[in-house]
Amino acid sequence: MLRVKLSTVRIAMIAGVVVWLAGCSTTSEDKTANWSPNRLYAEAKDEMNSGAYDKATLLFEKLEGRAAGTPLAQQAQLDKAYAHYRASEPAQALSTIDRFVKLHPASPAIDYALYLKGVVNFNDDLGMFSALTRQDLSERDQKAAKESFEAFKELSIQFPGSKYTPDARLRMTYIVNSLAQYEVHVARYYYQRGAYLAAVNRAQSAIADYRDVPALEEALYIMVMSYERLGMEQMQEDSKRILMANYPNSRYFSRGFQRGDAPWWKFW
Repeated sequence: MLRVKLSTVRIAMIAGVVVWLAGCSTTSEDKTANWSPNRLYAEAKDEMNSGAYDKATLLFEKLEGRAAGTPLAQQAQLDKAYAHYRASEPAQALSTIDRFVKLHPASPAIDYALYLKGVVNFNDDLGMFSALTRQDLSERDQKAAKESFEAFKELSIQFPGSKYTPDARLRMTYIVNSLAQYEVHVARYYYQRGAYLAAVNRAQSAIADYRDVPALEEALYIMVMSYERLGMEQMQEDSKRILMANYPNSRYFSRGFQRGDAPWWKFW
């Protein structure tokens, strides 16, 4: 009787394992197994266009493996980078782009890869709170802005005729203005807290490092006001003379620092 019971238990266990294995094989079935590369690409694009970026990246990865060595696989890699970017995954996007450039240095799509790298780092979408805080690029970490500038610069030098270059150059101008404004933002911070010598030094850095950018008007004004607070009359007059010569209609003489002004860099 005991032997019969053990046999029954053993059979039940085996049956359970079989059912479990069958379930596993069903859940792990790859529905794309028989898809052609073109269909795989089309499905991935559809997922991306509908905003399902996680699904799109998985399909692009499958395509990279199945169509390895073909232009379609290269396109899939770039599209995957773009999907990561749209999914707010900049680290994955940049890693994919760098891998593409390393593997395909002679690809005709290198100009787009550089442009996309610049755009990922540029990232001027400040989110829903930007309208409330009025935060701009000059008030954030500048590392990404500098890396973005370098990518756009490389694009404009290597591919001056690329269709992406005109926009890249506009963005480069924006970034330079932003970096200059960052220096002035720090100078203003020091001035408003009574650290006048530090304010002068930071304003001078902006003037020395940048040319023909809007932020220099405020940099000069900060120097004028800081020297006045420091009691350095000659330096104040020299700075004021330079400010008046370059900005004869400067709003700072009549208004000073005004909170709530629209960001100067909103030119598009």
